Amino acid sequence: MESILEILNKWGKKAEGMAENVWNHLKAGPSMTDTAWGKLSHGTKVFTEGGYENVFKQTFGTEENERLRKSYACYLSTSTGPVPGVLYISNRRIAFSSDRPLTYYPSPGQQAMSYYKLVMPLDKLRSVNPSTNPQKPMEKYIQLSTVDNHEFWFMGFVNYDKGVKNLQLALNNPNGSWDSSPRPQYNA
Repeated sequence: MESILEILNKWGKKAEGMAENVWNHLKAGPSMTDTAWGKLSHGTKVFTEGGYENVFKQTFGTEENERLRKSYACYLSTSTGPVPGVLYISNRRIAFSSDRPLTYYPSPGQQAMSYYKLVMPLDKLRSVNPSTNPQKPMEKYIQLSTVDNHEFWFMGFVNYDKGVKNLQLALNNPNGSWDSSPRPQYNA
């Protein structure tokens, strides 16, 4: 009976932690409602396109022998605020695409919309740096730095520790041999 209670307590703590991570993910954006609708819209796209690997291929194209390894719902921190989207890790590059098109103004009075996209070949990635806000320990970030001194900050991961681990694996194995599993996985 004690072992059953231990298992239930362990599962309860994991579920509690996951719920807190999801809540923090939704709070990271400028509007929880917009973020939730964006995730719902993106989830529909993933479903209709046949999975994250197909969305990745359609959004970014693929190079020879490229395979999607992992994908994570998160935010890209920008000067205008966090952009919700999906971070993709393949055996050749790291890519990010926003969940929805963003409005921008190419010239005064002219409005346009486009998905926010970022592509970084693994051989151009210099470092993966996890960090936490000391005043708010639930606010965790991952800084990606490139060899040409660009920095990209990601936040709002539901599964932050796995995101850090898999980005570091990709950095340390840019030839793509860091994971032998053939199927991509999505971690919300």
